[in-house]
Amino acid sequence: MSILIKNITAITLDDKNTILKNADIAIKDKKIITLGKASADFTPARIIDGEGFLALPAFFNLHAHSAMTLVRGWAEDLPFDRWLNEKIWVAESAMEKDDVYWGTSLAACELIRCGCVGFSDHYFWMDKAAKAVTESGMKAALAWCQFGLGEKHEVGGTNLNDILDFIKQYHNSADGRIKCFMGPHSPYMCPPDFLAKITEEAKKINVGIHIHLSESDEQVANSIKKYGKTPVEHLEKIGVFDTPCIAAHCISVNEKDIEILARKKVNIAHTPKTYMKLAMGMAPVDKFKQAKINVGLGTDGPASNNDLNMLEVMRLTGLVHKNRLLDPAAFPNEEILRMATQNSAKAMGFTQSGTIKEGVDADIILFNTNKTHFLPRHNLSANVVYSSHPSDVEYVICDGKILLDKGTLSTLDEEKIKYEAEKRAFRMTGQKMEKVRSYQA
Repeated sequence: MSILIKNITAITLDDKNTILKNADIAIKDKKIITLGKASADFTPARIIDGEGFLALPAFFNLHAHSAMTLVRGWAEDLPFDRWLNEKIWVAESAMEKDDVYWGTSLAACELIRCGCVGFSDHYFWMDKAAKAVTESGMKAALAWCQFGLGEKHEVGGTNLNDILDFIKQYHNSADGRIKCFMGPHSPYMCPPDFLAKITEEAKKINVGIHIHLSESDEQVANSIKKYGKTPVEHLEKIGVFDTPCIAAHCISVNEKDIEILARKKVNIAHTPKTYMKLAMGMAPVDKFKQAKINVGLGTDGPASNNDLNMLEVMRLTGLVHKNRLLDPAAFPNEEILRMATQNSAKAMGFTQSGTIKEGVDADIILFNTNKTHFLPRHNLSANVVYSSHPSDVEYVICDGKILLDKGTLSTLDEEKIKYEAEKRAFRMTGQKMEKVRSYQA
């Protein structure tokens, strides 16, 4: 589809942090072909009047468990161990394959409405997630979570061959919108021999690894006791970092750990809302930055974050770290925007996303800047990071396809998804729906 966005103000997030005004963005065959003034002979199928709107590279959520929308609000006000053992894993034990499809579809509706066109998902039955992604028109890096403790301990009884079959079928599918990663849960769950095998297979088929890492001081202490190494040192010895790697969290790390992560070019997913809600501490993102580690932003799962709002994640990132460092100049607005866009996209393998310039993927969102909370427009980057609401996002374009059209989802049946997801969520948690949501096709 060819699209012309006329008279738009654009935060390009290029190397110079260029902001354009009264510009045209011409899109054809998934790419931005013109930025500035569209050619007179360009005849688009769709014209969008950009007056009063702000264009920005679309967001990429670097760490999520999207189908956990089904347990949103189910495990509240509990410490991490009880939250996980007494609530989340109990509910997930009742999960069925199609629940992942509907839970991921519900997440896709929410993500698109927040201006997100891509997410890095780490969960179960990822073939069902792939179906939801394909239908939504979004991009995703999908990692099928495994514990490596034998089939009877895996959700759905999967084995490594099942995962390899999944990757063979779906990697670079949906016109390249789906990437696949290996998804071992964590070094505290997965045995060393399993992690070594995962690494070996990832190298053979040329895919990355997405893993939870160093989430607490307790995990670090247990790793040192068991292996004589921190979790980061442990994974380095096994060779996990010899493949492209997304490491979620990295809250409890020392200087040597950070040196390893930098040297091995590990991508870190920072999810501050979960850390605050579960009282887990806070990752030293300033030290990652000093070490030139690529850090992207994510929401984590809706069971611990409660939503998939990347605008809120950006806001919290700025507020938390400015306060933690007692430095109001730390983490400028443009830097936070890059973490939520190009940094995350790069880690997921979508290297042509995250900027607005000619020749790159047309992954663009348009904010309505005429809302009261967006005025005055002194600093547009600051307005996005600290003032914007998901309802400000009125257009979402992914690979040149409109996913949100003036506030209406164009690829997903939102009402049907809401009905199916809520019905399944109550079944999983053993509750009766007091009020059954109605749906008519």
